[in-house]
Amino acid sequence: MLLGSAPAAQCADEKDAGASSAKNAGKGNETTVLEDRGGNLRVDTTLIQINVTVTDPLNRFVTGLEKEHFRLYEDKVEQKIRDFSSEDAPLSIGLVFDTSGSMGPKLQKSRQAAVQFFKTANPEDEFFLVEFSDRPDLVVPFTADTDEIQNRLNFTQSKGKTALLDGVYLAMNQMKKAHNPRKAILIISDGGDNNSRYTESEIKNAVREADVQIYGIGIFEPIGSRGRTPEESMGPGLLSEVAELTGGRSYNVENLNELADIAAKIGIELRNQYVLYYSSSNPVRDGKYRHVNVKLVQPRGLPPLKAFFRLGYYAPTQ
Repeated sequence: MLLGSAPAAQCADEKDAGASSAKNAGKGNETTVLEDRGGNLRVDTTLIQINVTVTDPLNRFVTGLEKEHFRLYEDKVEQKIRDFSSEDAPLSIGLVFDTSGSMGPKLQKSRQAAVQFFKTANPEDEFFLVEFSDRPDLVVPFTADTDEIQNRLNFTQSKGKTALLDGVYLAMNQMKKAHNPRKAILIISDGGDNNSRYTESEIKNAVREADVQIYGIGIFEPIGSRGRTPEESMGPGLLSEVAELTGGRSYNVENLNELADIAAKIGIELRNQYVLYYSSSNPVRDGKYRHVNVKLVQPRGLPPLKAFFRLGYYAPTQ
């Protein structure tokens, strides 16, 4: 069954071990305690959680697949999928919102995009808001009240530089307080970074360790535009690389009227993911990075499908 439509996005070749989607990992996505995950299934082993988005050639989300349609590999060794879910589980979501000076004429459309994104929320979801310009600020900590976040956004003013990386880092720290096992961050920004203390390398290492999917909406001046700053030129690549590491995706927007539609589609994507759970066949607790790959067993009667999943995770150390 096909559901919805996803905006055009670049998908890595499945042979590439992973620029597809699986929100797994990191130290935060492994479970070694007794856990009740909905259907009263209780486990007492280390489970790795992988979120997978599946799309068709028209970038529509594909639902209705079963466990047998997925094959999962860790460091090229096939793993047994212990549990499988395609239900819409509660989410913990952080909105990282750019309020730098250049966002002035784009603020209203960006607020509307946030409103559309929140319309996809479920009652058990929780959200927080980080705004950033010269520095990041946790404006609203975790809450189930999306109106509170929208009200704060209404009073947002644009000024200062763009500390995007610091904003992501603050959001990752706040996400440690999440109550739901599925976690995502949505970044809405109009440029690259020009005022952060943290480096791009430090942020990439941090997202590799985290169990958070990152999605980005980049509102950039067209290529070749006089208004396109050096930071903006780097912006699309920065958002894309950070998102890809986590199994999320980033979308570049030149027409502000597309903002709300893309934000809503990201929300719908988060509601239509498959979750695979497995226990690694590698028992060594060495803290090393392990590459994850998910391959699809092509269902009869459907066009070629693409899977988006996280690149990997860090093994436990004890």
